[in-house]
Amino acid sequence: MTQNFDPTAAGERLDDDHMTVPIPAAQLAGAATPSADAVGGEVDNARSPLIAGFIGSMFMVFGSLGVGWLAPVSELRRLPLFIWMRTEGVGVGLSIVLLAIGGMLLVRAWLRLGQRVRVWGLEARKATLQAVAAWGLPMMFTVPLFSRDVYAYIGQGRLMVEGINPYENGISALPNYFQLGADKMWTEAPVPYGQLFLWIEQFVVWVTNVQPEASIMLFRLVAAAGVVLCIIYVPKLAELHGVNPHRALWLTAANPLFLTNFIASVHNDALMIGLALAGLYYCATRRVIRGLVLVTLSISIKPITVVFLPFIGLLWAGKHASWRRKFLYWFLTAALSFGLLYALSLVNGFGFGWINGLSAPGSVWIWYAPVGLIGMVVALIFNAFGLDGWALAKWVYDAGKVLMVAAVAWLIFRGEYDRLMRRLTLAFAVIVMLAPMIQSWYVVWLIPLFAVTGIRNDWQVKALYFIVSFFMVYAISDQLDVFPYLQSEDLGLALILARYGAALIALLFAVYLIFVDPKTKGLFRVRDEAGLRPII
Repeated sequence: MTQNFDPTAAGERLDDDHMTVPIPAAQLAGAATPSADAVGGEVDNARSPLIAGFIGSMFMVFGSLGVGWLAPVSELRRLPLFIWMRTEGVGVGLSIVLLAIGGMLLVRAWLRLGQRVRVWGLEARKATLQAVAAWGLPMMFTVPLFSRDVYAYIGQGRLMVEGINPYENGISALPNYFQLGADKMWTEAPVPYGQLFLWIEQFVVWVTNVQPEASIMLFRLVAAAGVVLCIIYVPKLAELHGVNPHRALWLTAANPLFLTNFIASVHNDALMIGLALAGLYYCATRRVIRGLVLVTLSISIKPITVVFLPFIGLLWAGKHASWRRKFLYWFLTAALSFGLLYALSLVNGFGFGWINGLSAPGSVWIWYAPVGLIGMVVALIFNAFGLDGWALAKWVYDAGKVLMVAAVAWLIFRGEYDRLMRRLTLAFAVIVMLAPMIQSWYVVWLIPLFAVTGIRNDWQVKALYFIVSFFMVYAISDQLDVFPYLQSEDLGLALILARYGAALIALLFAVYLIFVDPKTKGLFRVRDEAGLRPII
């Protein structure tokens, strides 16, 4: 196999076309070259942002006690502190404030840590790893935040333990399934996860005997394994692209969106993307079989990474491969990967049932997804004229899927070999952007891939700052578990008001970061002929 990345390109960077060109080491680092009178080490006092981020993470821990997702059968509901924070208006209000301020403190700490780096060297790597530990470890003990998918994992594991096919049955097939705490959308929905994750779910439920908090902790350990894989392989992949590995690690692993979605929210996407990155690294360093096995295991967590396979086939075929050779290696890649998936399916006889579950994410929409927004506007306009606007909106969503397939096919068949990983990244981004529903953890899939292929220190990194800020604000206000008895007019603490309160606090903090804070407002501005202006 011809390797398409130069692992010795440590003195290069990606230019506008993402081709490697020589530049000074300090500029490669994504930071200004230190002046001659600069004193001290590579990082200028990382302690301050590390402590601020730790405080923010602890605020989120305490806030989660009041508005994090608890299963109805959780024994924590009987503890006096939980009772006060979840059933009293003052306790819930305090929880919302702590959660919102804590989340945005993490954003500021991440930005400030990046600003404290003078040279992206080993000291910067050390500071980033300290940040991951200081900010991520408290999240291991939060009540699940921003999503209750982990309770669906518990329900699906219980299906497996009881010998019920989760590809044909929702968790409503279980007695007292509503006590598990999963979102009602999972009651009839087939499981969209692969065989490996089904076994993980089964093992967790079997070991814990369906005890919610013990199950959550084990699932968090699984997610932490994915985080560790990202920490290991993001720098390795970045080096292969001539991108500074320490800056790529900061952009990815210390990112508050990464930590909250993978640890606080307990998403299986952490293991999915960690395995995929590990597999890509081995494929890029002439160990294709090992890499292909790891990517296939990623697919058997969440099948979305199947889009990696065509690009791995091109990588395996080599730089100057003919079309005949490309098709041969596409066939070999697919045969090995799907052969392994089929072998896994024979263990319990479920086959490729997860294909049925892939339609579930496309059946819903959200206003900030471009396709979702267009569909909503079409529905509102045609409904105003007495027509079935939502039927027409479905056409918009279907058109988005067609455009998505066309764009991914274009990126597979067209483009330079030296930009192969960037093409894969763009294909993955197309899948996310043209879906009618975009969740914050979908965005986290993309951050490591863009980081290792090059996020320039201009509008690109500033756009990332804005995206992280937006999704943190939205996550903080999107899913709050407010005690039903507090949603009465007498107490005036309806769920909608709680969400508005969280959104307002987080939004005001974001406005402060972007427009007021003398330390961070410059990060959100770009320079043009007229001078500085906000990126937004």
